Amino acid sequence: MKYHDNTGWLYVLPALLVLGLVGLFPLITVINYSFFEIFILDARFWVGTEWYAQIIGSNRFWASFGRSTLFSILVLIIQIPLGIAIALSIPRGKVWVGLTLAVIALPLLVPWNMIPSLWLSLLNPETGILGRMMPHIGWPTDWKLSATHTWMVLIAMDVWHWTSLVVILCYGALTTIPAAHCQAAAIDGAGPWRVFRFIQFPKLQHVLLMAVLLRFMDSFMIYTEAFPINAGGPNGATMFLAVDLGEDIKAFNYGPSAARSVLYFLIVLTVAWAFTKTQAKLDREHAQ
Repeated sequence: MKYHDNTGWLYVLPALLVLGLVGLFPLITVINYSFFEIFILDARFWVGTEWYAQIIGSNRFWASFGRSTLFSILVLIIQIPLGIAIALSIPRGKVWVGLTLAVIALPLLVPWNMIPSLWLSLLNPETGILGRMMPHIGWPTDWKLSATHTWMVLIAMDVWHWTSLVVILCYGALTTIPAAHCQAAAIDGAGPWRVFRFIQFPKLQHVLLMAVLLRFMDSFMIYTEAFPINAGGPNGATMFLAVDLGEDIKAFNYGPSAARSVLYFLIVLTVAWAFTKTQAKLDREHAQ
């Protein structure tokens, strides 16, 4: 007869309580607000699912959804291969590994609210380093008037900030590969591509799935970095889901903004569920 010791829950309980306070209770409050027309918090009227129907049926929502999805896909297409390539290129010497990883991780230490200010200062045509250099290769000084250039800045900013996370995750997975495996492959005459495909990539699958999930969820709901760059402009070209939600909140549209928040939460939750299923499938395949 097996004895089940549940005392471990005592250690988890404080974390669950904190999670409930900072996550569950606010979520329940937002869900409650989404069913009301709220003029002030003490004067609200039940409207049921009216806000949800309006949002889902509006072109504004689907346009923002499309922009957010496209932005996430673009940054993932760049960050994942770039992160893998950098991780594979990190020197294996003990001193150089620590120094290289420290330098690579520097962008992760920059506060989120400082990143757009940093990039705007760099792109300033009068005082910024990039702002003075870029016009020589055709970069316009009034780049904020161009949707293409604004997207390029946002993508470059996100890649600069978050590729380090992919690099660190990938390098950590690569260090778990026994040296004997690579030595055996070299003896058999396997080239770098075959070593990567059959030895290194299988070890990277789990961390890459985690990296894709983390980066998708974060980039899909980008706001802090995106709004200060061009406030959703020009002409709404960078009006992502979170930026659109911010506009509703600023307009004190509590009911619609709460409904938008719930819809965005459900989208992210669905993506996380899909990744969890994929992770479980990979685990089963490795166990066989």
